Amino acid sequence: MREVSRSIDRVEVTFDEPNLVANAGLLLVGTLVVRLELERLVNSTVRLADRVGGACPGRKLLTLVHAMVAGASHIAHADVLRCGGTQRVLPHRVMAPSTLGTFLRSFTFGHVRQLEAVVGEVLRRAWSLGAGPAAARLVIDIDSTICEVEGKHKQGAAFGYTKVLGYHPILASRGDTGEILHARLRKGSANTARGARRFIDELVARVRRAGARGEIVVRVDSGFWSKDTIAALGRLNVRYTMAVRTNTKGIAAAVAAMDDSAWRDIEYTPDGEAQGAKPATRERDSSCVAPGSAILAS
Repeated sequence: MREVSRSIDRVEVTFDEPNLVANAGLLLVGTLVVRLELERLVNSTVRLADRVGGACPGRKLLTLVHAMVAGASHIAHADVLRCGGTQRVLPHRVMAPSTLGTFLRSFTFGHVRQLEAVVGEVLRRAWSLGAGPAAARLVIDIDSTICEVEGKHKQGAAFGYTKVLGYHPILASRGDTGEILHARLRKGSANTARGARRFIDELVARVRRAGARGEIVVRVDSGFWSKDTIAALGRLNVRYTMAVRTNTKGIAAAVAAMDDSAWRDIEYTPDGEAQGAKPATRERDSSCVAPGSAILAS
């Protein structure tokens, strides 16, 4: 690594050995933390001073974030930030794993919501610097995932439809960059669509506050297909593509009744294919994208 300036955001990193491994990638994240004034934001928003382990939440949270960026999957792995000269490239004091454990145990649901406010403000600051869609179309993918856990005493962990012990969070990601825009942790046995309406309300409000002024398009799979989801998207003036199960009464028959020449290729994912057709009996587009599923587009 060759330092070209004393400022952390003016450091050039070069590698002349293909087998060399280092945590120099933290320089980029550390620079972003400084530009967004993240430590100060966390300290002023997350109110934990009256709880054991809650002092100076900014440096503790950033220690966790940088450890995860460096590949940590457990609290003990945060020690990787205390190796060699790693601490010198970070814009905050690195905290010990035991301190981080006490810090995380001090959280209540209210503090989690405060942390969500931090995430929304960080997104706004990043987008205001040029990373946002501004007036361009914003495509958002909403989906759920399974996060497996080992301990059977973890609060909220349960077996779901995958027969895996864990959590079943719902996530929203930006279609063109993959950045996570919103997330909600749910118990492992939660239905795919549980909390979807409120999640969509919070998501759209967040990206609008962050500076998204153009058209918003949400893409969801058949797990989120419901009248509540469609009503929420309509109320928020959000366009959408939504997979539906073709074993539902009337759907399969309507798709089968359409002439093959009526189908047209439509823009979807960069590595995917989809077609659309407008049947005479429906006002909405219906597109078959895979056996056993279809799309409603608005």
